[in-house]
Amino acid sequence: MDCIFCKIVAGAIPSKKVREDETLLAFYDIEPKAPIHILVIPKKHVASLADAKKADEALLGRLLIAAADIAREQGLARGFRVVISTGAEGGQTVDHLHLHVMGGRQMHWPPG
Repeated sequence: MDCIFCKIVAGAIPSKKVREDETLLAFYDIEPKAPIHILVIPKKHVASLADAKKADEALLGRLLIAAADIAREQGLARGFRVVISTGAEGGQTVDHLHLHVMGGRQMHWPPG
């Protein structure tokens, strides 16, 4: 198990958890890019959005619903951003699907 997010799911690496259920884990990013920056990951290892299969459809929906719920719980009623980076050119640095939920400041476009 070489995946850092799989190690976080297994409890081998600590995280500041926001939410956990049987399918997902949400925790604060250790290098936040916004005042609120939370990662939402599936417990099942899926390398990236490009690697998701039809069988992952319900899981992907759960991740998005969790992201919206967490944003509300964090007080981001004025707005927030959800980012899924995919592949090296897309900026993905950990090969485990993850959603960045960011807010607490004005988000700009284009992001970079």
